[in-house]
Amino acid sequence: MKKSFSDGRVKPKKDVWFTISICILLLFGFFMIYPLGVLLKSSVVTTDGEFTLGYFIRFLSRKYYMGTILNSFKVSISATALTLIIGIPLAYFFNMYKVKGAKGLQVVILLCSMSAPFIGAYSWILLLGRNGLVTNAVKNILGIKLPSIYGFGGIMLVLCLQLFPLVFLYVSGALKNIDNSLLEASENLGCTGAKRFFTMIIPLCMPTIIAAALMVFMRAFADFGTPLFIGEGYRTFPVEIYNSFMSETGGDTHFACAVAVIGIVITTIIFLVQKYINNKFRFTMNALHPIEAKEIHGIKSVLIHLYCYLVVFVAYAPQLYVIYTSFQKTSGKLFTDGYSLDSYREALPLLENAIPNTFLIGGTALVLIIFMSVLIAYLVVRRNNVVNKVIDTLSMIPYVIPGAVVGISLVIAFNKPPVVLVGTAAIMVVSLIIRRSSYTIRSSVATLQQIPMSIEEAAISLGSSKLKAFFRNTMPMMANGIISGALLSWISIITELSAGVILYNWRTTTLTIQIYTYVSRGSYGIAAAMATILTLMTTISLVLFMVFSKDKKISF
Repeated sequence: MKKSFSDGRVKPKKDVWFTISICILLLFGFFMIYPLGVLLKSSVVTTDGEFTLGYFIRFLSRKYYMGTILNSFKVSISATALTLIIGIPLAYFFNMYKVKGAKGLQVVILLCSMSAPFIGAYSWILLLGRNGLVTNAVKNILGIKLPSIYGFGGIMLVLCLQLFPLVFLYVSGALKNIDNSLLEASENLGCTGAKRFFTMIIPLCMPTIIAAALMVFMRAFADFGTPLFIGEGYRTFPVEIYNSFMSETGGDTHFACAVAVIGIVITTIIFLVQKYINNKFRFTMNALHPIEAKEIHGIKSVLIHLYCYLVVFVAYAPQLYVIYTSFQKTSGKLFTDGYSLDSYREALPLLENAIPNTFLIGGTALVLIIFMSVLIAYLVVRRNNVVNKVIDTLSMIPYVIPGAVVGISLVIAFNKPPVVLVGTAAIMVVSLIIRRSSYTIRSSVATLQQIPMSIEEAAISLGSSKLKAFFRNTMPMMANGIISGALLSWISIITELSAGVILYNWRTTTLTIQIYTYVSRGSYGIAAAMATILTLMTTISLVLFMVFSKDKKISF
C-alpha cells in the first residue's frame, strides 16, 4: 500500500528495481572501486603516510621501465595488424563462398580463441623452441637453423594465432548485415573480385573492423601469460606489473601499486579511444536479402580452400601437438621414444584439488555472474537512468584493466581486518566475477534490447509483480544470449591466469595455475597432460553450448 504524508499527499512506493540498482552499485563500490581506491592511495603514500609522487617518477624516469610499455605497444600493434590480415579474408571467404567443412572449421577457430594464451606459448615452444620438433627436423634434414621463437617474434605469433578468431567473428557478423542486392549491383557495374573486396566490402565493414582491431589490441596489450613464457628477455608491461608486485611484497609494495595505476591509466585511454572511434564511424546496416554463399570451382576454389585450411591448421596444430606429447614417454624433463599414460598417472594425483577447485570456484563465480548479469542487463535496457548508466560503465571497467592489477588491488584491500579475504576461495570468486562478467552482461543486454517491453507490461496488467514478470516471461526469452555470454565467461574463467596467479595458495590452486606451475618447472610431460585435460574441458563446454543454443552463434 502507498503511505500518506501528514498533509494528505501520497508517498510513492519504492520500485523494487531501484533497490536492486542500489545493491549492485554498493557491491561494485565495495569489491571494485574500494580496492582500486586503496591501490591509488598506496601509490602516492609512503610507508610513513606522507604524500609522494616518487614511485611514479621512479618508473617514468627509468629507460628500462618505459621500455616495457613501448614493447607492449610494439607487440600489440604488430599482432593487431596480422590478425586483420588473416581474419578479414578468412571471414570473407567463409561468408561469400561455400567452403567444404565450414562448420567443422568454425568450431576449431572458436577453440583456437578459447585456449589459455600461455598454453599457446608453451605449445609453440614444443614445436619451435631450442629443442622443438620442427626446429630439430629442419636442422637435421635441411641443415638450417630456424630463427628463435623467443622474444618479440614469438609473442607476436602466439597472440596473432590466438586472437584472429575475434576478427573473424566480428567481420562475419558485419558481412551478414550486408544486403546481397548491393553485391549484385556492383557485379552488374563490373566491380568484382579483389576490386569489390577493397572498394566496397572493406568500407562497409570498417566500423566493425575498427572495433575488432581495438578489441584485439586491448587483449594483446593486457596479455600476461604469453610474454611471461616465450618473451625471455623481451619484457612487456603486464609482466612488469606482476614482477614488480611479487618482488616487492616483502618490502615496498607502493612502487608495485604505482606501476598498476599506470597500467590502469594506459588501458583506460585505449578504451576511451576505442569508444570515440566506434561512435565516430558507427552506422547501421540491415540486410533484407543477406549474402548467400556461392559455389566455387577451379583454381579459385583450390586457393580459397588452401588458405582457410592452412590458417586453421597452423593455428590449432600446436594444441594438437600438446595433446600428442601428453601420450609420449618422458625421462625426467625430456620426452623419449615410445608412448604411455605415465604423464596422466603422474598428473591426476596432482590435480586432486585443482580440478574440484576449478569447478567449485569457477562454477560459483559463473552462477553469480549469470544472476548479476541478467539483473544489470534489465537495469541498463529497461531502467535507463543515471544510476544504471553508472552501473553499466562500472561493469566494463575490469574488461580493460590487466588481470594483475585486479589481483594486486584485491590483495591490498582485503588482507587485514575487518574484511580478510586473502588466502580464501572467496577472493578468487570475487576476482573472477569482476574480471569475467562483462561477456555475459554484454550478451544479455544485446538480447534484451530485441525483446519488446509489452510482454512484461501484459503480465503486470494481469496481476504479476515486476520481478515475477521479468523472471517468468522475459528471462526465458533471453536464454540464448545468456547461454552465449555465460559460455564465454566460463571459458575465460577456467583459463584465467593473470589475477589468479597472484591470489591463489595451495588450497585454492586451479587447473590453469597448476599447468602454469609445471610449465615453469620444465615438467613438460605432466604439463602436457594437464593442458590436454583443460582443452577437453573447453571442447566439452563448446559442444554443450552447440547442443543447448538455438542459433549456435557466439558473439564477443
